[in-house]
Amino acid sequence: MLSVREALGRLLDAARPLEGIERVPTLEANGRVLAEDQHATINVPSADNTQMDGYAVRAADCESGSATLRVAQRIPAGSVGEPLEPGTAARIFTGALIPPGADAVVMQEQCEAVGDSVTVRHAPRAGEWIRRTGEDVAAGAVILPAGTRLRSQELGLAASVGLAALPVLRRARVAVFFTGDELAMPGEPLTPGAIYNSNRFTLRGLLENFGCDFTDYGIVPDSLEATRATLREAAREHDLIITSGGVSVGEEDHIKPAVEAEGRLDMWQIAVKPGKPLAFGEIRREQGASYFIGLPGNPVSSFITFLLFVRPFLLRLQGVRGPVEPRGYSMRADFALPKADRRNEFLRVRVNAAGGLDLFPNQGSGVLTSTVWGEGLVDNPPGQAIADGDLVRFIPFAELQH
Repeated sequence: MLSVREALGRLLDAARPLEGIERVPTLEANGRVLAEDQHATINVPSADNTQMDGYAVRAADCESGSATLRVAQRIPAGSVGEPLEPGTAARIFTGALIPPGADAVVMQEQCEAVGDSVTVRHAPRAGEWIRRTGEDVAAGAVILPAGTRLRSQELGLAASVGLAALPVLRRARVAVFFTGDELAMPGEPLTPGAIYNSNRFTLRGLLENFGCDFTDYGIVPDSLEATRATLREAAREHDLIITSGGVSVGEEDHIKPAVEAEGRLDMWQIAVKPGKPLAFGEIRREQGASYFIGLPGNPVSSFITFLLFVRPFLLRLQGVRGPVEPRGYSMRADFALPKADRRNEFLRVRVNAAGGLDLFPNQGSGVLTSTVWGEGLVDNPPGQAIADGDLVRFIPFAELQH
């Protein structure tokens, strides 16, 4: 069996970033991936300004620590003051430009205003409470490199230098479908032996989280002909096809022969729990091919294998150049797992009030409640037992779903 790292390495080696750049308004670029380096068009701040409400002064006028100065002007944000004469102060408000001649700001709490004068009860240093021109961003500097996946803070930074639109790679086009005659949709009556198709809702939600344009082909009948036809149709317009279920080798599991007939397939047995079977390949189309990933049908297995393997593959496909593996954190296990498994286990846990991790009592691959109760996964290496109090590697779901 392949290790998790070996399987992920094969997937990432195969992922070729999508071609196609579009320019979108910065307001609409959340979650997209930058196609080109972005440079600052201006200094931020564009001029020296105050960090505080208070008084702009000459530091030399306030050396005594109790100087009374005439308030010669008032400078709100958005206006430009007059040069500050010696022996005077300017009432100034957060964000306002520092007037020529002033070299410090004294916060209003350290001042006492009476009429048109103010007593400054502080000896400021030159530069105190002043934001300097370009101290955040210098004009011409690269503020966002190509391959950056844009979040709210990147959008704010782009806006702060006046970038109204950004060049981004196009969204990944993904097709998804589900196999199994036993599957029913919520709202339909359950016949004997039928189950509701929870994977459809889970995988659609994950694809939305990752900003994909996706087509949901729904539940495909358990037949070789129907599976082949859906694969052919999906390959025409999509970069990636994802299926759930049917990746075993039973008589009713048609994914393997269908993919082999329409393209090529590698069936991987991965030393991971839950999970194990994962199919990866390509489906031929008129020009090139569409990637194919087949996930297991058990709901927890499908969810976790998507997070471990499909997520990083999608990020690389969409042009992310930095690390795509989730960060893990060393935390205390407030549980014991005395029996080691030969596979890499991903245990559903949550953080308790004492700062340790509690284990969901039923770690079965069909127990979807564990993913709702839990706040993340313990990445437990093969052959590793866990004693109460051991340090383990914790991966929050927040790291796996963005």
